[in-house]
Amino acid sequence: MTMHLRYSVALGAALAAPAFAADLTLKIELPRLTVAEYHRPYVALWLEKSADQGFAGNLAVWYDLKKRDNGGAKWLKDMRQWWRKSGREVQMPLDGVSGATRAPGEHALSLGSAQALAALPPGDYQIVVESARENGGREVVRLPLQWPVRAAQTVRAQGEHELGALALEVKP
Repeated sequence: MTMHLRYSVALGAALAAPAFAADLTLKIELPRLTVAEYHRPYVALWLEKSADQGFAGNLAVWYDLKKRDNGGAKWLKDMRQWWRKSGREVQMPLDGVSGATRAPGEHALSLGSAQALAALPPGDYQIVVESARENGGREVVRLPLQWPVRAAQTVRAQGEHELGALALEVKP
């Protein structure tokens, strides 16, 4: 009887917990650069708390998955801010987060079902996008996000060299 009561209380608490859902789409432009030796960039996307820039979760990490013995992972530390926040503490590839590098052009990521958002407490956050290329530069761009999403909006930012236009479209 006590076990049944504990189970019912736990189940009731789980059902009473707020489940925030939203449709989040992030469009990222990787510019076509005219350089002697072009390498596709490594890109990391993560959530930070706006107040203290504390790490809140990984959203995506694009890197060279095809190198033998996970050799592409050794260059992940070139994305310095992501590496310090999370990268050195995760084992790559990371299920549901890591993927292959992308060619120049616009790429859309649907983030609404991201694991990092599943248990995210309400508050002000930033989606941080960091890009780094071998024999190239590095760039970080931040986009604000209020969680849970209360109204549809589009937040835009513009990179300077390694990232192009970024647009975060949110819908409750």
